[in-house]
Amino acid sequence: MRKKFMPTQTNENYLKALYYLHQKNSAISITDLGKEMEVSKPTVNDMVKKMQAKGWVKYEKYKPLQLTKQGLREATFIIRKHRLSEMFLSQVMGFGWEEVHDMAEEMEHLKSEMFFDRMDEILGFPTKDPHGSPIPDKNGNFVKPDYRLLSQVEIGKKVVLRALRESSTEFINFLNNKEIKLGTTMTIKQIEPFDKSMTVCYTTHTDVILSHTVCNGLLVEQLT
Repeated sequence: MRKKFMPTQTNENYLKALYYLHQKNSAISITDLGKEMEVSKPTVNDMVKKMQAKGWVKYEKYKPLQLTKQGLREATFIIRKHRLSEMFLSQVMGFGWEEVHDMAEEMEHLKSEMFFDRMDEILGFPTKDPHGSPIPDKNGNFVKPDYRLLSQVEIGKKVVLRALRESSTEFINFLNNKEIKLGTTMTIKQIEPFDKSMTVCYTTHTDVILSHTVCNGLLVEQLT
């Protein structure tokens, strides 16, 4: 049984931000965290001191922030609650994958572990959320899939969309309009040298042009 405590919603949001930054680089700057949270440096410094007092981060002046094992564990459980909530909203309540994020942002701050464990059971212990991101289990464990960005794939290759790197409502609505969803198989027909945009074909669609920005938001498994 993990240690019980009652972090505030603000603490949890900072922990989530640190978790996502940690995925890119284990050494995190105060500036990076401030940009992620869209707050001033003094505000970040104040929160970091509070998080350090809880044992969630290590921080020395002029040195990068580092998540502790405890901080990483707590962040992982917040991610679990968020992604389970997205799955519940999608699979049980019928919301679209473009609708679930903001509602899950509210649900993730519920404190009852029993609630989310029951949700997990009802869903059949899913390992991925509606956007293809891994869901940590009740012990905080998950398998990080080895996918590639679509932008890294060569001409002539066939891929299947497995997850989204970018899951904003605007981005998912764009994908909906293009009839692109998880499981869509695409073939790379052309890459524009100037702007790296890609021409792809999938299902009944041919010669669909996707910008480099869009391709950077799609995580794929290469088939050929």
